[in-house]
Amino acid sequence: MKVILTADIKGVGKKGEIINASDGYARNYLLPKGLAMEANEGNLQSLKEKKDSQKFRKDTELQEAKELAKKVNGLSVVFKVKTGENGRLFGSITNKDISEQIKKQYGFDIDKRKLVLEDTIKAAGIYNLDVKIYPEVTAKLKVEVVGE
Repeated sequence: MKVILTADIKGVGKKGEIINASDGYARNYLLPKGLAMEANEGNLQSLKEKKDSQKFRKDTELQEAKELAKKVNGLSVVFKVKTGENGRLFGSITNKDISEQIKKQYGFDIDKRKLVLEDTIKAAGIYNLDVKIYPEVTAKLKVEVVGE
């Protein structure tokens, strides 16, 4: 019996796959527990439409990410902070601070989790960091820390 899985089942398949299951396994286990639905014309059409809409959504998200990467690429964010001896900061600059400064200076929002910073910034200078906007899309950002 052909069925469409509605959930991931270990050793059987992933959600959305069409599999051949034995009649007893399908009728007595998969269908009553809601883990699968029968692969008839209506359900197959529904599955196709769902996959098409997911592909369209992913494509639009990728386009938006590429546009945001163009905006972010090459931007320079400037911090004016108090420093002590040898350019050391009183405190540090974190991903959250950089995200807020981008919003204040340029007017668009970048999630702090998308900023790739190895460690917090604790000294004055120029730092280059990556912004992972989408799985395949990254941009370069320059952070300049100036002491007062």
